[in-house]
Amino acid sequence: MTADIRFFWARLNANYWFYPALFSIIAAVLAFGMVGLDRAGFAEFLNDVDWLVPARPKGASDMLTVMAASMIGVASTVFSITIAAVAYASGNYGPRLLTNFMEDRGNQLSLATFIGSFVYALIVLRAVRAEDETPAAATDAAATALPGFTPQLSLLVAYALMGLCVAVLVFFLNHIPSSIRINKVLEGIGERLLRIIRETYPVEDEFGDAIEPRGGEALTAWGTGYVQLIDFEELEAIARDCGCTFSLRVRTGDFVHRDMPLMDIDGCTPDSIEGRTRDCFTLGSTRTPEQDPQFLIDELVEIGLRALSPGINDPFTAITALHWLGAATAEIGRRDLRKDICGKDADDCPVIPLPDNFDHYVSRGFGAIRSAVASSPTAAEVMLDTLANAAVPIRDARRQAVLREQAESLADQARLVLIGPDLERFESHVAQFNKAFW
Repeated sequence: MTADIRFFWARLNANYWFYPALFSIIAAVLAFGMVGLDRAGFAEFLNDVDWLVPARPKGASDMLTVMAASMIGVASTVFSITIAAVAYASGNYGPRLLTNFMEDRGNQLSLATFIGSFVYALIVLRAVRAEDETPAAATDAAATALPGFTPQLSLLVAYALMGLCVAVLVFFLNHIPSSIRINKVLEGIGERLLRIIRETYPVEDEFGDAIEPRGGEALTAWGTGYVQLIDFEELEAIARDCGCTFSLRVRTGDFVHRDMPLMDIDGCTPDSIEGRTRDCFTLGSTRTPEQDPQFLIDELVEIGLRALSPGINDPFTAITALHWLGAATAEIGRRDLRKDICGKDADDCPVIPLPDNFDHYVSRGFGAIRSAVASSPTAAEVMLDTLANAAVPIRDARRQAVLREQAESLADQARLVLIGPDLERFESHVAQFNKAFW
């Protein structure tokens, strides 16, 4: 399977249109099926239910008309509320969070339920025949003892769908305010980051860094954009086929342009396998979380930087972002950073990813936010504690030294920015911190 197909499949259910389109198809199939059962006489048993009064054509038509009109109206309102929430979150927390809200399953399924119910009501409404109408087919006359044609089973399903839509609307009205709370946003990013780290680096308590590349002739990029997905399995198959070694020069999430090296090929010429290998790289206009832990780290850093900006000055949001960065750093620090590309055949794997070392991830996270944190005494104290706590589960002296170096750099920067009582308070915390942890 090529990278383009894999990426399309990975992103398909992340698009806002996918579930509404899917539910519309399901609703159409359900509507035609229920009307077919009504025409075949399967609704006769409802005549024996005393408490269920059969609907007349006029009442059925009115009910389905109201249902269709209300569902499309509610769907429009839901979409408008979602866009307003997305605009608020993007403006306050960062434009890169737009993807997170578009992928929100609660928003997608809510809109899909209303759209699906609208489609169902329209199709069933078409089958209702008034009492003074001529039957469209001979079977219509036998379908019910009442004049005209009223699809009783279809109406029962419509009632059930209306009840479901009311429940979904209540859920949606609760879900939207909850989803834009900053702690909830940070939790979603942090949990996803931890999950991707565990999937990317599955081996714990081993502290190896990635294999160094071997060099060779360069295969260059053919287009411009971000590397959104790399099909490592297909690259391995091509490399074993040709008896060569691929040393990647880019990671997922890197920006490339025409004639920029994608990887070095040792053992064969790039021209001989150019077409096959280029299909293993998907380029696009935006970065995505697939195969790219750095994307989520950057989102946490962006929220923290915005919170510490003079215009917002919200150190407590930055502190929450620091806590999730600390959890992710501790998770990375206790794992073997050699990507499991070839599985059981890892010893002679012909695909060598661009090295990911612990220093790289720490610099990407704490290193990027450090300067802004240094200007806030509260956030600076929390970052010191977070770095120390992240070092606790890491049983590798070299990686612990990287975190200690970050703590020392933060202390040096804070001494240049803080003054007066803030500096005295911070120095006192640094002294306690050094005594307790280092």
